[in-house]
Amino acid sequence: MEVSRVSINNIQLAYTDTGVGRPIVLIHGYPFNRALWTEQLPALSNDHRIIAPDLRGFGDSDASQDTSTMNQLATDVAALMDHLEIPSATIGGLSMGGYVALAFYKQFHSRVRALVLADTRAQADTEEGKQTRAQQAEKALSEGMAGIADAMLPKLLTPETVSKRPEIVKFVRDMMLQAKPEGAAAALRGMAEREDQTELLAKIMVPTLILVGAEDAITPVADSEKMHHAIDSSRMVILDHAGHVSNLERTQQFNDELLHFLSHS
Repeated sequence: MEVSRVSINNIQLAYTDTGVGRPIVLIHGYPFNRALWTEQLPALSNDHRIIAPDLRGFGDSDASQDTSTMNQLATDVAALMDHLEIPSATIGGLSMGGYVALAFYKQFHSRVRALVLADTRAQADTEEGKQTRAQQAEKALSEGMAGIADAMLPKLLTPETVSKRPEIVKFVRDMMLQAKPEGAAAALRGMAEREDQTELLAKIMVPTLILVGAEDAITPVADSEKMHHAIDSSRMVILDHAGHVSNLERTQQFNDELLHFLSHS
């Protein structure tokens, strides 16, 4: 994936900008990078301009020592759109990218044409979840990303993918290993601190596509159903035989649903 860079908010932010047409910003999850969207770019680029940033601390973007709050990450995306002279776009995110997309809508709703929320949730972390993130942050800083990657893989992918699709397992693991430990720790702290966006959902007035893997163990189908019931303008699709990274495990269906949504929103 070709990379461009821009200096915004005291960091060098890397991003891919490809395709022609109405813009869509795709925001990756934790602890991935813009390569998460490799299988979406060819499908979308004939009719859409796709902006896929590396969030701060991930991929080719700089890390900062501070906590990477979801509001900060959303502000980074807005600054990137300013740089690219994009006043508004469809904003899409998977997992942590969905948290950033919701934070973006709350801060910059007039810049959102439509929303795509994939394998994510609106509610904040539980106290247990916050403690787990704190432990993972310490582990990343002290031991690097390999242990975290190996512990996360069985939760990210379906058992069938883990046993029968080694190319996807390797691709996902390699992405996680590329994350900067300090960037991963900053994002973990930011996710632990994030606002509960449940009350925001009823205020979302733009077309919204909710995608979720039927076997997502991290943000299960019930979390997507809560969002769907609260957002009047939403459509929800459950992707069979997919876990938390449904765009990689069910690429064709994910792309078909995304293209259909974009052509009607």
